[in-house]
Amino acid sequence: MNFARVIGTLWCTVKDESLEGMRFKVIRPEDERGEPLGEPIVAADAVSSRPGDRIFFVRAREAAKAFPGKFAPLDATILGIVDDVTVDGEASPPPPEEIE
Repeated sequence: MNFARVIGTLWCTVKDESLEGMRFKVIRPEDERGEPLGEPIVAADAVSSRPGDRIFFVRAREAAKAFPGKFAPLDATILGIVDDVTVDGEASPPPPEEIE
């Protein structure tokens, strides 16, 4: 499981049939303390997240298995919205005021 921040929405008018009805978000991976890790990626959204939400996501085969009854060619899928994270007694940072 990985943490990230939703930084945008991706709209596709033409896509593989197995992706019909799925929503896609642009996410920026983060460490457990909210520090950015690497470049933004696109993930299927199984939980109706919004820009600014801190989320957790899975990659690879687990991403493709997140939608029951379908096997879709996915590299990443958002599985939940994070309410709070505590690491060594410190709470996670609040959401940023503005998404860049």
